[in-house]
Amino acid sequence: MTEPVPPAQPPVQTAPLVNVANALTVFRIILVPVFVVVFFVDDGTSASWRIGAFVIFAVAAITDRLDGSIARSWGLVTDFGKLADPIADKALIGAALLSLSVLGVVPWWITVVILAREVGVTLLRFWVIRHGVIAASKGGKLKTMLQSVALGLLVLPLQGIAYDVAMWILYAAVAVTIVTGLDYVWHALRMRRRAAERPRGRDGRTP
Repeated sequence: MTEPVPPAQPPVQTAPLVNVANALTVFRIILVPVFVVVFFVDDGTSASWRIGAFVIFAVAAITDRLDGSIARSWGLVTDFGKLADPIADKALIGAALLSLSVLGVVPWWITVVILAREVGVTLLRFWVIRHGVIAASKGGKLKTMLQSVALGLLVLPLQGIAYDVAMWILYAAVAVTIVTGLDYVWHALRMRRRAAERPRGRDGRTP
């Protein structure tokens, strides 16, 4: 008797490391120090250089939207992209926050709150990585959008009501940042609790 032939398995699709999505991510990382240098020309007092810094920040923020969309729609998702994309996002937001706080445009407590949340969420992801991945929520995407809009506006030499509007958007971003941070903590604790409740095998590991 002939042995049954196992059903054919679909080939594993692997995206090349060098692709358009990853190139955009690397480009965004390169733009971060360029943004900082341009922002601090004439100690950040030059209106024309501040506008130039805004253009750089806007281009970097746009690539953030593009690289993820291209990676998913073109099948170009890679492990490098998964790691580098959030690093690029945090580097851009962190550079803008620190630069604006050094210049006195954004209060330091806002910078500390936002950066502490970002570091905390990153540590939470590593804490539960063996049990699963905490996916980005809609609130997290809203947080990123509000932060990008507010910081982009504040990079410009705004005054009066325009500055006040930008700051209110940033306050809204801080509120969403705190709420989504607490949501990540809740999801991480629930994931760990569920893992602890699963039956373990003879080797002591969760099956």
